Amino acid sequence: MAEKRIERILVTGSEGQIGSELTRELRRRYGDDNCIASDIKDTSSGGSGDRGPYLHLDVTDRAAFKDVVDTQRIDTVVHLAAVLSATGEKHPLRAWNVNVTGLLNALEIARESELNQVLCPSSIAVFGDGCPHENTPQETVLKPTTIYGVTKVTGELLCDYYVRRFGVDARGLRYPGIISAETLPGGGTTDYAVDIYYKAVEEKRYTCFVKADTRLPMMYMPDCIKGTIDLMEADLGRLEHHGDFNMASMSFSVQELADSIRRHIPEFEITYEPDYRQAIADSWPASIDDSAARREWGWNPDYDLEATTSDMLRTLTKRHSEGKLYG
Repeated sequence: MAEKRIERILVTGSEGQIGSELTRELRRRYGDDNCIASDIKDTSSGGSGDRGPYLHLDVTDRAAFKDVVDTQRIDTVVHLAAVLSATGEKHPLRAWNVNVTGLLNALEIARESELNQVLCPSSIAVFGDGCPHENTPQETVLKPTTIYGVTKVTGELLCDYYVRRFGVDARGLRYPGIISAETLPGGGTTDYAVDIYYKAVEEKRYTCFVKADTRLPMMYMPDCIKGTIDLMEADLGRLEHHGDFNMASMSFSVQELADSIRRHIPEFEITYEPDYRQAIADSWPASIDDSAARREWGWNPDYDLEATTSDMLRTLTKRHSEGKLYG
């Protein structure tokens, strides 16, 4: 497959936690008018539409999806539209339709229109029973216990199929839990790792929906954005994998996270009331091996837990003092 240049980008799911910040950085690199944001959400109160072109798009509507790609002269799709893990357990059919049908539409449009690239992120939710819990390897048994995980395994297989069968340049990476000071999470099991910072600043206390010793892979948003774009811009000839790169940064327990906050806010208190999300968290790895990403496209994170906590609390404390904690 010959290398093709990224010029006109469509971001689906642009109003989500990752999409909103990734869109901003893509516009900075490629130009505001060359990155079209799209989502099913109403952005009348603000969003990526305030910073550049925005289109309302339901990714399950293939005709509408194709029309946007054609009329906007898109050559690269960053496909972030998805129903996340906790929300998916409440609405499994919706999760399947958005996560699988939406991706299949993106891949078919890429094949038909000969797009340069489709970036279609996956998740650590693909892992489940039977895989090593520590340092989970790139290649292992994938038996997820959530509909979100099932859809992401399906997505990885579809991406690999379109690469082999049709020569579509489809790339994906397994996101861990993402922590952001700019955008709130949207219904994932790792939401606690964001909520805890807001509550620490606002109330000096937090009630967590998973247990103190729950330990999961996490990543600070600047690393997430950097890694995503690094993969997009990587030399295709160096990639042995395509739709399923493990990408890691740090792993910590909730107790370790709380302790890192107390080093800045000594009076911070945490209690635990585990709910249905505990079983989801227990099915995921505590740490993952991302050596393939480091070898094939030079992945290297910048933030550990202490650097993340320091930056999160500094940013949120400033916003809180201005009366803008939640934007």
